[in-house]
Amino acid sequence: MLRSFVHPRSAATALPAAGPRPPSSAQAVRWILTFITLFVCYLVMASGAFAQNASCSVTYTKSWEGGTGFGANIAITNTGAAITNGWTLRFNFVNGERIQNGWPVTFTQPAGSSQVTVASNASWNQSIASGATFTAGFNGTSTGTTSTPTGFTLNGTACTGDGPGPGPTPSISATPSTLSLAGGATGTSSIRLSAAPTSSVTVTLTRSGSTAIAHSPTSVTLNSSNWSTGVNVTFTAAAGTTAATSTFTAAASGYNSASISVSRTTSNPGGAVFRVDPSGRITKNGQVFPVRCGSWFGLEGRHEPSDDPTNPSGAPMELYMGNTFWANGNSGTGRTIQQTMTEITGMGINVVRLPVVPQTLDANNPQGREPYLKNHPSVRVPNSRQALEEFIRLADQNNIEVMLDVHSCSNYIGWRAGRLDARPPWVDATRDNYDFTRENYSCAASGNPSTVTTTHPYNQTMWLDNLRTLAGLGTQLGVDNIIGIDIFNEPHDYTWAQWKSLTEAAYQAINAVNPNTLLFVQGIGTVAGTQDGTPDTTTDVPHGAASSNPNWGENLFEAGTNPINIPKERLVFSPHTYGPSVFVQRMFMDPAQPQCAGLEGDAAGDANCNIVINPTQLRAGWEEHFGYLKDQGYAIVVGEFGGNLDWPQGQASIRDRDRWSHITPGVDAQWQDAFIDYMVDRNIEGCYWSINPESGDTAGWYGHAYDPVSNTAGWGEWRPFDQRKTNLLNRLWGR
Repeated sequence: MLRSFVHPRSAATALPAAGPRPPSSAQAVRWILTFITLFVCYLVMASGAFAQNASCSVTYTKSWEGGTGFGANIAITNTGAAITNGWTLRFNFVNGERIQNGWPVTFTQPAGSSQVTVASNASWNQSIASGATFTAGFNGTSTGTTSTPTGFTLNGTACTGDGPGPGPTPSISATPSTLSLAGGATGTSSIRLSAAPTSSVTVTLTRSGSTAIAHSPTSVTLNSSNWSTGVNVTFTAAAGTTAATSTFTAAASGYNSASISVSRTTSNPGGAVFRVDPSGRITKNGQVFPVRCGSWFGLEGRHEPSDDPTNPSGAPMELYMGNTFWANGNSGTGRTIQQTMTEITGMGINVVRLPVVPQTLDANNPQGREPYLKNHPSVRVPNSRQALEEFIRLADQNNIEVMLDVHSCSNYIGWRAGRLDARPPWVDATRDNYDFTRENYSCAASGNPSTVTTTHPYNQTMWLDNLRTLAGLGTQLGVDNIIGIDIFNEPHDYTWAQWKSLTEAAYQAINAVNPNTLLFVQGIGTVAGTQDGTPDTTTDVPHGAASSNPNWGENLFEAGTNPINIPKERLVFSPHTYGPSVFVQRMFMDPAQPQCAGLEGDAAGDANCNIVINPTQLRAGWEEHFGYLKDQGYAIVVGEFGGNLDWPQGQASIRDRDRWSHITPGVDAQWQDAFIDYMVDRNIEGCYWSINPESGDTAGWYGHAYDPVSNTAGWGEWRPFDQRKTNLLNRLWGR
């Protein structure tokens, strides 16, 4: 499968004004006369409006701070005569801070200057009555500790009165603030401050309650470099099955304290047992569990544009939640993960497939931390590992099972990786009108082409270690909602024999840690060995009729005759299949255009080929690729399916819009209709790609404010569910 993602809006940067030019002699004369006139006007005004501002006070309150950014509000109280003809407030930063944007009046700060000018800019805000207060706000950047500005003046008069206010009392926070652990299990909570300290702060944890819970360390030190990312404290529940609870108070002088409640559960939280029954249905604790699943992606990494001012060509790992820092004038949308969980469970979802990569598991990986995160500071999580753990816990509280998907060998390489140690050339190496190729990255330690400048070496040993970590998350976090592990995404570069061997090794690794969870195993591709270091030496892989070409991850043609040595009760086959909005396959070609026979992808678009959705032909392909396994008693949960119902319009990329402009939107809707009909007829379940709308080729179940032509700034701002997709999923789920 070829997937291209919508890319986030870059933070705006101001362009410098053109430099000054010397005036002519005539201009100089006019300027002198103008100056004299303005000076006279000033003398007249000095006895009027300016004199009215006899006194003022300013309260400066920092509203948020994180990474290199911060925000503040300025409350201007006029303690003198009424101001009626406009006003100007000036102040000075003291630590090199810079204004980024402000509201609802004008903020300016000359380059290289510490002075900021705030001025009324409209008839409605030019007056401040005597005793009245006007409030303005701004966002700024800083390379060090931010401090309260100095030298506030209003219309040239120093503001005395209260002076700059100290702002709210800083506080300590602990995330999560509640932990539930099985006997012998451990968990962590991150201790953070609400604002950057001027010097190191020691936070001490004091316990009350049961001594069955131990913690280490007993105190943490926070400073200007780690106050927002936090320092972890590890809590350990002593072996035992009786209930026990401890409350830990995190306190420091001058800060509001935080509490952490840690409990030892009365039963093993990994006690939920997931199995496959003889009819191929998934069960939970012996009862059939209908899988109503959607993918929620983001933690596996996205591709930043090469001109992003903060993270050019980066690959940040962050869970999307429809609340970016720039939305609504930097106020955010207010959306939270809990809100989304409430909404999707109300729509029927009971499983979320959550893609991750090895780097997601590293709390210190820079691409999972600030300053590269785009969620609003009010909902931002300090690192990708913590975001993963918080999501799993919250899903458990909402009765949502989680399927953990090892989506790639690297957050930079993403969907391209068809094997654990994948190397370029990647399939998108020569795409036109495309900014996101990754020819300089590889997951192989050796055998790389000359284009590679950065390696993220990955291999079977590292993969099995990651699988063990994922398998142990249920016990570590005190939850029982890990339904299974999708062991590797779209392994299209392996033969079936190679993939079969790897899946059997994966079973041994996972089963040793968690014998109660399932393995979700995808299919392969049609050609193996393109990414093994010898791209000119490849192996054709059987997949049935040549006229029906499977997507990456769809080909399970050999699984029936060469079965995987894993107990059937633990194995779920999880093929991927998509329609034309993701990739235009050769079986979509119009038979009335013989010149298009055998064409696919960009070549078909360049030849102005029409697209015809033939359900009979498609069903035959799905049946021989994976459907036949249902008759053999295997469980089948399609790992990915879905698409952009408006393709080649809607959120489709500019390159697709241009290349396929001769296609009337609706062909992908026809494909999805046909596939839902097939799944219902064969009693096959699946995970829709995707819940969130940031996918460039499929869009999402939620709508999106983003449009690649008219509203690129709308990236990351969610809209209500697409009713058409709701109707499709209700058909699949029998609702």
